[in-house]
Amino acid sequence: MSPAEAERGIAVMDSAQEMRRPVILTPALAGIVGMGDSGDAEGRVRTMLDRMAYGQRHVSGRYLNDQLKLNLGWLSPRGSGPADFPVWNAAGDLGLIIFGELYDDSPETEGNAEPGSRLKTQAQELIRSFEKEDTAAFRRLNGWFGGVLIDLRRQRLIIFNDRYGLFRIHYHENRRGFYFSSEAKSIVAAVPETRELDYRSLAEFILCSCIMQNRSMFYGISLLPGGSAWIFEKRGPAKKQKYFDSSEWESQSPLGHGEYYDGLRKIWAAVLPRYFAGSQERGLSLTGGVDSRMILAWKPEGTGRLTCYTFAGRYRDSSDVNVARKLAELCGQPYEVICVDEKFFPLFPDLAENCILISDGTMDLSGTIDLFVQAAARRIAPVRITGTNGGEIMRSLVAFKPADLSLHLFVDGFQDSLRAVSKTYADELRANRLTFTAFKQVPWYMNTKFTLERSQVTLRMPYFDNDLVSFVYRAPAGHDSGNRLALRLVADGNPALARIGTDRGISLESASLLTMGRQLVQQFTFKLEYAYDYGMPHWLARLDQYCSSLNLSRFILGRHKFHHFRTWYRRELSGYLKGVLLDPRTLQRPYLRGTVLERTVKEHIAGKANYTREFHKILAVELTQRRLLEGN
Repeated sequence: MSPAEAERGIAVMDSAQEMRRPVILTPALAGIVGMGDSGDAEGRVRTMLDRMAYGQRHVSGRYLNDQLKLNLGWLSPRGSGPADFPVWNAAGDLGLIIFGELYDDSPETEGNAEPGSRLKTQAQELIRSFEKEDTAAFRRLNGWFGGVLIDLRRQRLIIFNDRYGLFRIHYHENRRGFYFSSEAKSIVAAVPETRELDYRSLAEFILCSCIMQNRSMFYGISLLPGGSAWIFEKRGPAKKQKYFDSSEWESQSPLGHGEYYDGLRKIWAAVLPRYFAGSQERGLSLTGGVDSRMILAWKPEGTGRLTCYTFAGRYRDSSDVNVARKLAELCGQPYEVICVDEKFFPLFPDLAENCILISDGTMDLSGTIDLFVQAAARRIAPVRITGTNGGEIMRSLVAFKPADLSLHLFVDGFQDSLRAVSKTYADELRANRLTFTAFKQVPWYMNTKFTLERSQVTLRMPYFDNDLVSFVYRAPAGHDSGNRLALRLVADGNPALARIGTDRGISLESASLLTMGRQLVQQFTFKLEYAYDYGMPHWLARLDQYCSSLNLSRFILGRHKFHHFRTWYRRELSGYLKGVLLDPRTLQRPYLRGTVLERTVKEHIAGKANYTREFHKILAVELTQRRLLEGN
């Protein structure tokens, strides 16, 4: 670490080799129900597990039951789950395999150092509840989770997940059986007929950066909807039931403004300690906004040190860094900056492939940044507490929509699929706005990013707590959808933190001319940076090239964002861009116009146009073709 880096508190990568072969912390679950030839089923499950092993050591297990026609297997990073799955009841007729994290107020689970020990205690409690309540017992669970419950009493099994679908379970059905797995690529490896892209899903990924309606990138593979408890018995089709539906929360009566705030304050104080449980060291991903600040302001007493850190770029300390450093100092907490600097570029090819492998091809190459910074965050603390999705839950912010991309890159027939995306999106957006953000946007759009992050750190997100989300549904009509409600909560937890303006210059103080001036400057520089990077129109790219001697990037970039792929694809990553996109395999894909793609690559690198978002998607799809389809 250089003296300058040490002065800024920058966490640097210790080992390039570690990033090339990343540590994967997420468990893997795979199985087949209904296949008659147990030998064939065993081989296919082994293939599925091998595809998710990433060449690393795991605690592994298998469970076979010929009567239920179940062949099940799992991989668990050491310490993340009980080593002796399934967990059985005293009678030995109810067995449970469950992965994830459950957040509750049980005192007997708080002191357990090992997450696996804590999860085993919670699994035993779930089995006791299931004996009395059947599938209604899943309603007690608060967190992200998924698994299989083996019910020998009734000769059935139940595949289940959390109510938001944060634990992904993919499935494929054919005449031979029901295949399910926590990663789609493992089904692709085991079932040849799924080894092709679903063009409807491909169009949604390109325009929306996600795949809607619980479909996957691959033909015939879907996602288990959130809140599912699918029951498989010896005879008859599966009963595809849900133990929870968002309509239950939608039907609650709204509260008055004062009553809502008082209730929200009590809920937040009660919920937050659940996410500080356990003895592992915790870090807070702190920004200049309000959502992570609410966590810092209400940090539970007696939970020890909370190292705060912020992601930053190589140009300067961003607004996030400048504000977050002050916040951490006020609270007496350690603070570090994780910098995306020159070390990122030689790692990019490996990060890109790992991004595709871990996300099943549902994350574009902006996800390389997530892998890079989360690996650095793990060295600071294995548990990352984050304010992610605070705005989406508390203020019903919609984070994605169909992008305005250059459709001329794609052949005419595929353009029809692209144009159909807007209607699908509009139909889904007609739902209750909070329902859209919590139960559609989260599993379809946000969860891809969470999957990447969770592969590197234990990710804890208090804004997904069941009690909190349920209560937010009771917000009064016309309540403040901006930041002032959150800042008021911050002030109640720690008044000093509320007096510091956000990265956008917003604070609880009166709207003085000085405060309004700060806000205008911050808003202007934020929009300017976007216009100079991702959002730069083609005409402005050409103008910027004419002014290249001024090196405007030194003055514009890094004030709010810490990654700048438009300029990187022109310079540091141009060789990689050309190597993949100008490869004959890419240029001959049936959905692309190869000659047009070749021209856009040259125009972008020459500074005559901006195709950053298009390249993110096309690169990701091409790597998906090579690594997840042709690799099989």
